[in-house]
Amino acid sequence: MTTHTYTDITLTELERLRRQPDTAVVDVRDEWEFEEFNIGGLNIPLADIRARKGELLPYSTLLVICTNGVRSRVAAKDLLRQPDLQAKSIYHLHGGIIEAVD
Repeated sequence: MTTHTYTDITLTELERLRRQPDTAVVDVRDEWEFEEFNIGGLNIPLADIRARKGELLPYSTLLVICTNGVRSRVAAKDLLRQPDLQAKSIYHLHGGIIEAVD
């Protein structure tokens, strides 16, 4: 049995990876947080991630982000549990986008 996992990445790696075809940045913060500050991508709050997983099906690579890396880690693990998303390459922004604010 193959164990599906995600890969931790840095903000620099995220910027490089997001330019690849079929890649989506998935910001799992609440809508108000996304509106206040974001680095682009799809805003799918953590609470809605399962209900809206269909929006992620067209992409082969998912870059999951949040403010400090806590919610995005939960989201990455949850996405890996979804049978229709297990073939995706899933990356988690370690430390979150808080680094981008500096």
